Amino acid sequence: MLKACSLLQWILRERESRRIRTMLALGSPAASVRASTTCSALLRELEQIWKDIGESELEKDRMLLELEKECLEVYRRKVDEAANAKARLHQSVAAKEAELASLMAALGELNLRTPIQTDKRSASLKQQLASVTPLVEDMRIKKEERIKQFSDLKVQIEKINGEISGYNQLNNAAVSSLPTEEDDLSLRKLTEYQTHLHVLQKEKSERLNKVLEYVDEVHSLCGVLGLDFGKTVSDVHPSLDGTSIEQATNISNSTLEGLEQSIIKLKNERTFRIQKVKDIVGSLHELWNLMDSPKQERNKFARVSSILKLSETEIREPDILSLQIIEQASAEVERLTKLKASRMKELVMKRRSELEEICRMTHIAPDTSTSAEKSIALIDSGLVDPSELLANIEAQITKAKDEAMSRKEIMDRLDRWISSCEEENWLEDYSQDENRFSAGRGGHINLKRAERARVTVTKIPAIVDNLINKTLSWETERQMSFLYDGVRLVSILEDYKLTRQQKEEEKKRYRDQKKLQDLLLTEKESMYGSKPSPKRSNSFRKPNGFRPNGNGSMTPKPRRNSVGCSTPELLTPRSYTGRQNGYFKEMRRLSTAPLNFVALSKEETMSYASVCGSELGSPPHQG
Repeated sequence: MLKACSLLQWILRERESRRIRTMLALGSPAASVRASTTCSALLRELEQIWKDIGESELEKDRMLLELEKECLEVYRRKVDEAANAKARLHQSVAAKEAELASLMAALGELNLRTPIQTDKRSASLKQQLASVTPLVEDMRIKKEERIKQFSDLKVQIEKINGEISGYNQLNNAAVSSLPTEEDDLSLRKLTEYQTHLHVLQKEKSERLNKVLEYVDEVHSLCGVLGLDFGKTVSDVHPSLDGTSIEQATNISNSTLEGLEQSIIKLKNERTFRIQKVKDIVGSLHELWNLMDSPKQERNKFARVSSILKLSETEIREPDILSLQIIEQASAEVERLTKLKASRMKELVMKRRSELEEICRMTHIAPDTSTSAEKSIALIDSGLVDPSELLANIEAQITKAKDEAMSRKEIMDRLDRWISSCEEENWLEDYSQDENRFSAGRGGHINLKRAERARVTVTKIPAIVDNLINKTLSWETERQMSFLYDGVRLVSILEDYKLTRQQKEEEKKRYRDQKKLQDLLLTEKESMYGSKPSPKRSNSFRKPNGFRPNGNGSMTPKPRRNSVGCSTPELLTPRSYTGRQNGYFKEMRRLSTAPLNFVALSKEETMSYASVCGSELGSPPHQG
């Protein structure tokens, strides 16, 4: 019983001491004294009751043991509850720490130092729990925000991927069902998503610009071809015509490929139509030229004709290649073709005249198979289709033009030679003018021209030689003769050189004879003192180039030439074409006998013969 009482008293003391400490902690010492007094009073009151009742010591021990057991059970229960509370606190702290670690790992904030890591030994469990709970809550909020950022990025990425792939119908249910990788919510991963989004946005922008560029090109091509732009782009994708407000412009690969194919198709159609229009316009120009269509009639198709001067990329005028324009031009070709058939004979004659004019200008002999007489006879007989005859003449015109182009350099040199010969002829006429040195009006201009003409005349031999070399090279290259109005030009030039050489020899012979004549006349005068009669003197040189005949009339005689000048008797190409140019008719004469450069009268001839035939010292015969 003493043991039970002592234990009970210890329990009571412990309880009272704990209560006192609690009260002291709360600042109420009076209440602690009252509680301690109450427990001691109760224990004394219980002992007094047992004493009054007369309980035996054994019964008192039993009741005290029961009281002890009850006290122990209460303490044990409290201890268990405290232990459970501690375990729960440990578990909560551990769970919070684990969640915090997980959140920190997911968010990538591994370098964050928490108060638990620094004050874990000194802090109680409740303090640890109180310190870690705000961190966990902050991490949870941060995680939710990070998840929202990732979700927004994924939505944008999926949306752009859908637009690029062609499946851009992304609804809210699909957005909410997008998986979110909560294991890695770090800033590094967020930056990767943002970078990927920027790449996709850039690709989207490039694709959108490309689509708009393609659409603009399709619009331009449709405008030129006169096609429906809306229908053309709607066949590729309905969002491209601009009428759908709710639907964004599609930028998928299929749309880009469709636009590329449409552009290729439209360009091929443009090329085909351009070639068709060029053929039609070429036929129109040919028919207009044949029919001598008025300018007013041609102006109706000036818009279509402008295509010939432009390249494919420069053709941008709306409806310029539309089917309606092409049909109108084709109808005009058909109309002119029918009109041409009724005027075929007139057209054949006109084109033949053009061929002859080209050949005349270039001094080429025209083809006689399509001469005017033969062409009319063939058309009237019906043996030849007028269209074939006209085509044959057109081919001859083309051939004549090509040959004229190949002969151009030689013809230019030939014109220079002929011009030099004309200048030489002018110099000859000028040298025979007795009034050339007078101080009349324009005299100084003729003097300057004469000086230039003398320089030009000295270059004629070199011009002829160069022209011969060029002509021979042309003939060697083309294996054919260079004909000038049916005569080989080299032959003309060789004849000219030969004639010029003979002329130079005649000039020399004339000068020698003149010197001999002057010498004989001088000796005769010195011996006999005679002078030439005025009649012979006047008849020796006539200003007008004429001399009297036996009948008293005047007959023309060849013009005299000053020494050092050529005469128009030299052969030039124009002397072979005197029927075209009357100025050179007298050049056609080429005498094999020595040329008579000085026409003497009968009296002059007799005087010259008497002087040459008489011996020195004998007087002349007196009649």
